[in-house]
Amino acid sequence: MDNFDILLRKGLSDIVNVNLTDLAWVQANLPVREGGLGIRSVALLAPSAFLASAAGTLDLQMAILSRVVVPNDPAVQATLAVWCSRHKTCAPVDNAAKLQCNWDQASIDVGKDILSAGFQDPHNKARLLATSAPFSSDWLTALPISSCGLRLDNDAVRIAVGLRLGAPLGEAHTCVCGHAVDVRGIHGLACRRSASRMSRHQIINDLVYRALTRAGIPSVKEPQGLSRTDGKRPDGLTLIPWRSGRCLTWDVTVIDTFADSYLAQTSTVQGSASEIAAERKNDKYKTLQHTYEFCPLALETLGPVNTLGREFLSDLGRRLTEVTGDFRETIFLRQRISIAIQRCNAAAIRGTFSQILETAI
Repeated sequence: MDNFDILLRKGLSDIVNVNLTDLAWVQANLPVREGGLGIRSVALLAPSAFLASAAGTLDLQMAILSRVVVPNDPAVQATLAVWCSRHKTCAPVDNAAKLQCNWDQASIDVGKDILSAGFQDPHNKARLLATSAPFSSDWLTALPISSCGLRLDNDAVRIAVGLRLGAPLGEAHTCVCGHAVDVRGIHGLACRRSASRMSRHQIINDLVYRALTRAGIPSVKEPQGLSRTDGKRPDGLTLIPWRSGRCLTWDVTVIDTFADSYLAQTSTVQGSASEIAAERKNDKYKTLQHTYEFCPLALETLGPVNTLGREFLSDLGRRLTEVTGDFRETIFLRQRISIAIQRCNAAAIRGTFSQILETAI
């Protein structure tokens, strides 16, 4: 690690108020789509950028210097030697060598291999899989606009980053429910007395309802007349057909990626908890599926969304675009939901300290 990377690591740690271990820093270096923070290491990125630039301009150099024998550039050869020794793989050639992403992918693969070797426990395996899933990183791409509900407060950012990188979030203590909470703080995400257990469901359901309304699709929440034998109702119903002449009914659920009942699955298959929860919703409301389009919208605390839920949100975003003319509607909808999940995660983890705060007061 060069001096600039050391300063970058310290600066990131100071900004988000999170103690970054060596492995956490490796993950932070990865692109957002790979579960990192996109804080790329200068020492790793510079050779890839230089070699891609050299390959991309080689034809122009040859055209300009057509009457001169162009020797091999010693700087290129030295950098290539560093790159090859660092990555232990063949360098891109021909047109592939002109694209920086092809050089950089080797560095990304090395980082992922380091994380896979360093994190062998189920908790960290589940975390790495979940943070690289589709939808999981949308909160990182959102502009912090308060009026649009896209701003996280400083502590929510600290907790979101800490959960993503597996960093300690505080000292071990006892939750208000009496359960022991370790330094990771993740007990609050599934605690039955969590401060956000009910509110996160209501917030996400309201985001879906308002998006449907903006798309010109009249809807109702908790519709009357669709109760099951146990009296429970789905979260919403469109009052006009959604597809094939059938109205849409949906139901939202949020489950914890780290819950003991899901950890065996989430540590091996990406987004498996959301798919299990979605299937459970399908079974609960299977009688409605004869007359309605039913969509289970199952989300995990670290961000993954079930397949049908992702398709529904993409379809809803497309319909919003048809009304507003803004092609970014789908990503805006995803960002609002992702921010809501992170905000509720922070409230849940902070809620484990409530008894301590009340005693102090």
